[in-house]
Amino acid sequence: MPQLFELHPDNPQPRLLKQATTLLDKGEVLAVPTDSSYALVCHLDDKAAADKLRRIRGVDDKHHLTLLCRDLSELSTYAQVDNTQYRLLKAATPGAYTFILQATKEVPRRLSHPARKTIGLRVPDHKVLQELLALHNTPLLATTLIAPGETEPLNDATEIRERYHGRIAAIIDSGACPREPTTVVDLSGAEPVVIREGRGPLALLGL
Repeated sequence: MPQLFELHPDNPQPRLLKQATTLLDKGEVLAVPTDSSYALVCHLDDKAAADKLRRIRGVDDKHHLTLLCRDLSELSTYAQVDNTQYRLLKAATPGAYTFILQATKEVPRRLSHPARKTIGLRVPDHKVLQELLALHNTPLLATTLIAPGETEPLNDATEIRERYHGRIAAIIDSGACPREPTTVVDLSGAEPVVIREGRGPLALLGL
């Protein structure tokens, strides 16, 4: 059975967060709450962990994985961002948005889209996840926790623990999170393109 880390939503216990980062450093996949829904996460630089994450999620290498970043300064390390894009990102972060951007050379080639060389990036507005990212000290590779063959993301730690027994190492539980995926906007072309309308309001982006 996966470990269950029960964390206070406003004052997460550092001891438990350290245990979670230790598992990530060992190549494990965790389920974590975000400001949209639960996500599966793993270490950015661990190929075996990334492959495992894709298998659990049931997606191939053409599915955009997302880098969860602490802030825009970290995001700019992994994506090519011009002034117009930056203004849009600044208006919407932190928040429930995922942006598709041209990847920089800092992103391992195996993680970017094989044809387009793009990557999904976002800065979540979630206290516990932000604390985990700060302690981990590098972005996490992530994908929305939607079971294969289903369309709705999962948001209950107990259900996730039962359904993913033997497949993930741990779950962080800081209370139920929204059951709605992020709004996805592709900024890799000449004009922004809305790929998926989700929890993040388009009006905030002027779209």
